[in-house]
Amino acid sequence: MTITKKHILSILIIFIIAIGAISIVSAYSGTGFTHDIPFSKYRDLSNSEILNKYSDTECHVEKTAVCTEVVDGDTIYLDNGEKVRFVGVNTPERGVEGYIASKNFVQKFCLNKKIGLDVDDAKNKDKYGRTLAVVIVEGKNLNEMILKEGLAEIMYMPPSEFYPYNWAGDSTHIPNSQQTNSNTHSDVGSSSSDSGSYIGNSNSGKFHKSTCKWGQKTAEHNRVYFDSRDSAISQGYQPCKVCNP
Repeated sequence: MTITKKHILSILIIFIIAIGAISIVSAYSGTGFTHDIPFSKYRDLSNSEILNKYSDTECHVEKTAVCTEVVDGDTIYLDNGEKVRFVGVNTPERGVEGYIASKNFVQKFCLNKKIGLDVDDAKNKDKYGRTLAVVIVEGKNLNEMILKEGLAEIMYMPPSEFYPYNWAGDSTHIPNSQQTNSNTHSDVGSSSSDSGSYIGNSNSGKFHKSTCKWGQKTAEHNRVYFDSRDSAISQGYQPCKVCNP
């Protein structure tokens, strides 16, 4: 059989279609996390009405910037060009059920607004070069909010300054792959004494002088006590940047 230009063109078209199909199949789909919470649940609520449900965060604002773009429920861009990944959480990917609701919730609090960041001191960047941080809006931990609202799932990837299981609510989804992390951490510090010269916060991973206002604000169930500075550091806690223990 004589191969003509028409045959060659047909083969090329089939090849291109096959490559496209392979790309679609192999496209990143995240962890597969979805939710069925409609954004209409929040549309008629003011930001203040939602924020008032949450306590002020114990995280510290280390820097501020204006959010210029919300990529999805866990990734944003800042006016300095920095790309930020919400640490400890994961929201639905583009095209997956729940993507729009999670994204719109974050837009409601971040887009074109000045926000605060508490950057993960244990691991500042992920493998894509995105800054890993807790996003703080009007004194509240937005990472915690989207978890408790059921708009995100736990994604704990040590080393990390932050332990997202302490932010979880009744509706928070914890992937099976993360269950071991939760059980393991629950035993850490359980033998700590009830008093000491330093107060550690198992939520933030920081420790404070016993006289520090931030140490005193630490919820009792998050407190770990240390008799010495070396003991706190040896267990992976970071010194508070306010009281400098």
